[in-house]
Amino acid sequence: MVPINPPHRNPPDPRLVDALGAGNSSTRLRAALTAGTQADPGLTDVLVARCAIEPDFSVRDMLTWALTRLPAELTVPRLLGQLRSDRAQARSQALHTLSKIGDGSAWPAITRSLLHDADDEVARSAWRAAVVLVPAGHRRELATDLAAQLGRGDRAVRLSLSRALVALGDVVVPVLEQARASNDPLVRAHARATERLLHDPDAGFDLAVDEADRIVALGPERVGGAAC
Repeated sequence: MVPINPPHRNPPDPRLVDALGAGNSSTRLRAALTAGTQADPGLTDVLVARCAIEPDFSVRDMLTWALTRLPAELTVPRLLGQLRSDRAQARSQALHTLSKIGDGSAWPAITRSLLHDADDEVARSAWRAAVVLVPAGHRRELATDLAAQLGRGDRAVRLSLSRALVALGDVVVPVLEQARASNDPLVRAHARATERLLHDPDAGFDLAVDEADRIVALGPERVGGAAC
C-alpha cells in the first residue's frame, strides 16, 4: 500500500505571528481574533506558546478561542505538554483551554498535583477542567479530592472551589457533610457555603463567605461554638 502523506501546511503568516507578540495589547487582540477566524493549523504552536506568556486577560481569552477553532488532535497534545511547564501561567492557561475544548482524552493529565497546585490560578483552572473532563465513574473520587481543599484561599478561590464541587452534583453531598464536622471553622463555613450554593445557585454563598472571613479575622478561639 502506498502511504498517504499528510496534507502540506504552509507556514503561518509571519506578519500575524509578529502581531501576536506586538507591544500593543489591542494589536495582539486583533491578531488573536484573526488567528481564530482563519483557523490555520500552522498557528497551533505559536498560539500555545503565546498563551504561556500573554499578560492581558482579554488577549489570553481570545487565544483560547482561537485554539478551540483548531482540530483537537493538534491542540490537545501540545496543551498537555504545557501542564508540565515550570511557568504557572502556562499550566493555568493550558488547563483553561482544555476545559473549553472538552476532549475527554485529556482527563488522565488532570493530576492530583495540578488539583492541589500551590498557585491559586493553576488550581482554579484545574478544578474547572476536572469537572468538565471527569468520567462518570471518577466523580465521587474527584469530589473527595476537591473537598480536601475547602477553606483554601480568598473569596475568589473559595467560590471557584464551591462552583466546581456544585458542578459535580449530588455526589458532593456526603463529602460536604463530612467537611461540616471538621475541626477547622473555616472548612466548616466553606462547606456550609457550598451546600447553600448547591441548593440555590443564585443565593447564599456571600453570607457564608463573610462568616468565614470573620472567623479568620477574629480567630477560632474567639468565635468558638458560634462557627459550628
